[in-house]
Amino acid sequence: MITFSDFLNVKMHVGTIVEVEDFPEARKPAYKLKIDFGQKIGIKKSSAQITDYYTKKDLIHRQIIAVTNFPPKQIANIISEVLVLGAVEADGKVVLIHPERPTPNGTKIA
Repeated sequence: MITFSDFLNVKMHVGTIVEVEDFPEARKPAYKLKIDFGQKIGIKKSSAQITDYYTKKDLIHRQIIAVTNFPPKQIANIISEVLVLGAVEADGKVVLIHPERPTPNGTKIA
């Protein structure tokens, strides 16, 4: 278990996907994403295994929630800078978590 104090150390923010590419080098089907988190955080890269429910066209300009303070992680040939959050179904398919209405990029999740 983690403590409430541990949870408070996890920084989550709203971002808008601004670029999506196929990621054939990944072990499982995935996309390379560039996500705009606003002026303070900037544009960050990530990879996401979300190809079951989302096309590249579906993802452009879509807002998401991501953990923004994990250390960068090498995934195949890219450095992932944030962790995009989603609900993982029993069969492994991922449904993205997103704000209910348009929200400024960089808005903190509490």
